[in-house]
Order: sequence, then structure tokens, then C-alpha cells
Amino acid sequence: MIWFSTAVITIIALFYWLLIRPFKHWIKKGVAQGNPVPVFGHLLGTILHKQSFSEMIQTVYNIAPDSRYCGMYQFFQPMLVLRDPELIKQITVKDFDLFMNHKGFIPPDCEPLMGKVLILLTDQKWKDMRNTLSPAFTSSKMKYMFGLISESAQRFTGHFSKKNDNVITIEMKDIFSRFTNDVIANTAFGVEIDSLEEPNNEFYLMGLEITNFQGVVTFLKFLTFVILPRVAKFLKLTFFSKKVGKFFTKVIKENIANREKHGIVRPDMVNLLLEARKNSDTQKITDEDITSQAIIFFMGGFDPVSSLMSFMSYELAANPDVQTKLLREIDKTYERCDGKLTYEALVEMKFMDMVVSETLRLWPANGMTDRVCNTSYIIEPKDSTEKPLRLEKGDVVMVPIFGIQRDPKYFPEPNRFDPERFNEENKIKIKPYTYLPFGTGPRNCLGTRLALLETKALFFHLLSNVEIIPVEKTEIPLRLNRKSFNMTAENGFWLGLKRRSDKL
Repeated sequence: MIWFSTAVITIIALFYWLLIRPFKHWIKKGVAQGNPVPVFGHLLGTILHKQSFSEMIQTVYNIAPDSRYCGMYQFFQPMLVLRDPELIKQITVKDFDLFMNHKGFIPPDCEPLMGKVLILLTDQKWKDMRNTLSPAFTSSKMKYMFGLISESAQRFTGHFSKKNDNVITIEMKDIFSRFTNDVIANTAFGVEIDSLEEPNNEFYLMGLEITNFQGVVTFLKFLTFVILPRVAKFLKLTFFSKKVGKFFTKVIKENIANREKHGIVRPDMVNLLLEARKNSDTQKITDEDITSQAIIFFMGGFDPVSSLMSFMSYELAANPDVQTKLLREIDKTYERCDGKLTYEALVEMKFMDMVVSETLRLWPANGMTDRVCNTSYIIEPKDSTEKPLRLEKGDVVMVPIFGIQRDPKYFPEPNRFDPERFNEENKIKIKPYTYLPFGTGPRNCLGTRLALLETKALFFHLLSNVEIIPVEKTEIPLRLNRKSFNMTAENGFWLGLKRRSDKL
């Protein structure tokens, strides 16, 4: 019986050591952590499709309402959730050099092209590439690309204007993803596409593949990358199919060769990166580097921007008074421009900016962002209720964007869509570091200006001809899809495009 008792004790000890002990990390440090589940941490509800990823972030954010931070677990990985705006500023801006990198989950050896994308680069490599790419996304460069974006928006609107139906019922995420596909193909890869006229073009199909994080196989790969990265590397797992890498590599290399051979210059990202390559003193920019950056901007522009547009169209349909005010501003701008939208006129549209800003507050495409501590770091207590909290090298902190932007302490009636939060009088009252739709600090999203520009241009041209209305299939209030990692509507964004009677 001794051997049996020894075996039982050993099993219990192993069970505790492997499955229970890892989830005592924050308790030992005196940090509130809610009720994590062994193995899954705080992700079980998301994995079982009981809550969306964004709703999980809000749940975690509310673990300790009166604390500056709390703890959570992404499977076995403990993460410190930053709830206090000043603490977010301290870590992501003031002490940025100590929290420079994101937590990558795809080993570069498994995805060579993804290993070179800006968001996953670390330390000096990230600094060099960020400095190289930043000049390509200044306001002057956005003005340079504006013509291509506006032309795409006009072509998109024209597709629906040609139809004779007074009201067209349509799933907005589908058509907006086709628009963003065309814009990115045009502005990032130098390829002209019309995905409404050519619905199964290869660019669009590739976009669907690299932004689709649903399915059992994808989920199992994700688990392996996160929990067993060495196994993923040994098995040479890839997150994307080989055809994706081959496709984008082929497009970029052929594009570059054609430009160099014929002296072609286009106002797009490929040209800007080629110029950066000529003028770069810090690092050599290869064709593979250009391909990698083009891929990440394709991913960033394809789904997050089309999601922003989809949520904005839903809010305009659900809040007709807001849409009416926006239509009036669009009409005045249209008249002032004599029907030809300019970059300057679009940037000056204050109510348009307010509507976009409120959509991003309520429905941020990225519900969170993270940073990795690269040395021992102590969060000093703010008052007598706290103790010094020591973080070690490799510890991860999380900024809960979705949670903080829906905190009634910072945004009264947080679930109500109210663009007036961002009018001239009110926006200066918004507490810094509580509105973070594009991240924060030097690691904020480099493509912010491009995302805002194409969203505003699209809605200007679209609403110049139609208004967006609820239809029979429209769900109000909207429910988030619990089966998708990306934030989207549970049953789609079904809305109507109604021809404007005052435009007939």
C-alpha cells in the first residue's frame, strides 16, 4: 500500500504544481485576480463561446474596480491588467524603454515573413524599422495617397448608385471588407482592384484567409503557439498557409521589378518604402522586409478598418438624429468643394471626426494591447492600501482598451453612442490615457492616419448619395459574436442603403 499512497501523493503534487500553482502568481503578490480556471486562466468563457474576447477584457477590467491594477491569466501566462490612466502613461510612455516590446506568439522560424512585421519586431530592430517607416505615414504622405483612396471610395459608391432599387439590403461587413481590400491593394501593393465587380479576386480571398481566426485547426494552432511554443517550432507549424506567403511575396517582387524597369512612380506605400530604402542609413531594407510590412498593413487595414466602418454604419442607422447631422455637414462640404472632395476639406469636417471618434471609443478594433517588461521593475504604492509590486523580466502587462473606454468613471453612460463627447468643449475634458483606440506611447498604431482617412472618405462619398437605415434583418441592440476572436456582430451587420430623396 505504501507504493499506492506514494503514487497518489505524487499525482496530487504534480497536479498542484502543474495546474494549480501557476494560478497563484498574483495572489502571492497581493494582487486581485478573480477566479481563473486551471489551464485556461480567464479565457475559458471565450473558448466555450460564452463571451466574446472583448467582453472577457471588460470582465477582467472589473475584477478590482477600486484598484490601479489587477491580475489575469492567458492560459498559464500571468498578465498584469493596468486600470489606472496614470499607471498606463507611466509604463507605456515615461518608462517605455523598460516596456518596449509586445508579447509575440508566433516564432519567427515558423513564419519568416511575420517575424519581420513591425508589430512583432523587438528592441533595436523595432526602433530601426519604426524610424524607417514613420515618414511614410505622416499627414503629408496621407495627402499624397488621398487621391487613390478617394477614387476607390467613389468607385465603391458608384457600384450602388447604379442600382435602381430605392433600398438595398446588404451585409455591411462584407462590402466594407471589399472596399478596404481594394484600398490596401492599391495604396500598399500598387495593384488596382474592384472587389465589388470582381468578388472572388485573389487579393480578397487572401485577405479573408489571413484575417480569419475561426475554426478548430486555427484554435489548436493558437493553443500550441501560446502554451507550447517549442513544440510549435519543432513541428514547424505555420499560422498561415504557404500560399499566402508565396502570393504576397510574388506580388511585391514583381511590382518592384516592374517599377524599377519602367521607372514607374505611384503615390502608394510600396513607392514610399522604396524611397525609404534608398534613404535609410540605419538598416538595409530588403524585398522581404517590404513584403512583411505590406502584409501587416494589409491585415491591419482589411479587418480592423472594415470593422470600424461596419460599427459606424450600425450606429448611424440606430441613431438617425446623428446621421442627419452628419448628412448636413457632408452636404455643406460637398457644396463648398463643388462636388470634388479635397484632403483639406475632409480633415476639417468636425462632426465626421466626432462620429468616427465615438465609434472607436465604443467599438475599438483592438480591445487590448500589451507590453513585456525587459528588466526588474517596481510599481511604487500610491497610498497606504498598496504595497510595492515587483515585476520581473519577461512579465507581461496588459492595457484593457475595451474596458477603460467603457468605464462610467471616464465616460458617463458608456454604452450610449454620443459623438458630442468629442466636440470642442467636451474632448478637452477627457482624461488622458482613457481613450486609446490605436494604442498608446511610441508603440501606437502607425497606420492610424490611413485608417481614419479611408473611413472618412468612404462615408463622405457613400452618404452623399444614400442614407443608412435599419431593415428587417437589423439587430438592435447589436450583439457581439462570441465565436470570433475579431470583434464583429453576432449575426452580421444587415442594414439598408436608401437612395437620398434630396439627391434625386
